[in-house]
Amino acid sequence: MTGTAVSTAPWAGALLTSFAQAGYERAEPAILQPAEPFLDLSGEDIRKSLYLTTDSSGEELCLRPDLTIPVARDYLASDRAGQPAGFSYLGPVFRYRGTTPSEFLQAGIESFGRQDRAAADAEMLALALQAINTFGVTDVEIRTGDVALFNALIDALELYPVWRRRLVKDFNRKISLDKDLEQLTLATIPGRNEYEGVLAALAGSDRKAALALVTDLMSIAGTTNVGGRTVAEIADRFLEQSTLKGGALPHNALNLIKRFLAISGDPDAAVAQLRALSREAKLEITAAIDQLEARIGFMAARGIDVKTLRFSTAFGRGLDYYTGFEFELHARGNGAEPLVAGGRYDGLMTRLGAPVPIPAVGFAAWVEALIKIGRNARTS
Repeated sequence: MTGTAVSTAPWAGALLTSFAQAGYERAEPAILQPAEPFLDLSGEDIRKSLYLTTDSSGEELCLRPDLTIPVARDYLASDRAGQPAGFSYLGPVFRYRGTTPSEFLQAGIESFGRQDRAAADAEMLALALQAINTFGVTDVEIRTGDVALFNALIDALELYPVWRRRLVKDFNRKISLDKDLEQLTLATIPGRNEYEGVLAALAGSDRKAALALVTDLMSIAGTTNVGGRTVAEIADRFLEQSTLKGGALPHNALNLIKRFLAISGDPDAAVAQLRALSREAKLEITAAIDQLEARIGFMAARGIDVKTLRFSTAFGRGLDYYTGFEFELHARGNGAEPLVAGGRYDGLMTRLGAPVPIPAVGFAAWVEALIKIGRNARTS
């Protein structure tokens, strides 16, 4: 759909008007963006999906594959950085998707700088539901989660740092934790490791000490990477193996993590289950549960029937800069891919260069999918 067709489409005017009435001004970031932020935040795996070029100075550029990062970068470059500000957008993004068109439309909202996190989270879900109504889509499944709860649990268990990093990383990247947790119950790594001496030297070390040792060893060897892995990645791997060799994940911790990840269903019922688990296991996760409960209250105040929400402590969106509330809207009975997805990503702003953390929350909607489902709903 061309820019002209978009601007004249009836749904476009209604959608942008609804965003403006909610207080979100139109943002129109450049289509050509630095590639580094996308590669840094999503990993080199995204490279095969990007449309890349290089400018005369050698900087790698790409056609924007989404609009969240470009909108955030423009906000951080403005004189409003750090202050509350809200932006909406509607425009093309570019990503190789096999047989699916590589240029497609994305609409959404990004909210920066608001300290009332629970209220801002609830507003994002309410506006996302309002947005899909513009296309005549009403019958959706609302899936929600909260990575802050999982992080709070792992902190409360006081695990070795390497275990914490590994579990949080796998949770955020939507990798099943089942295999991971089972591996962490092994008392030792079977067989003799060719790096036995290095592992012994790292026993009991923290990440800074591990990085220093591996840096020295690689400097002596005259190399800066092995198999494409950086010094930091190699140090993390050695530290992980050393820690795992030193002992198993405590059985009690394993059971608590599994019990936590099994909590799902009605959000209010989930809060009750989380509080019961917290009391029984004497876990300091009350603040994270309080934030969840406050968010549920703000959602109800906005007219959202919270009983229809599907909450799961194991739900994650697969991006490691999310820091709290996460959600997806799926077409009921036809929802392998979300129609709308979003959540809280306070961690993104410092990774994009903000000197101090800045609260951030938002969502993105996939317009063509909404148009198709809305059309089908009207003709059925």
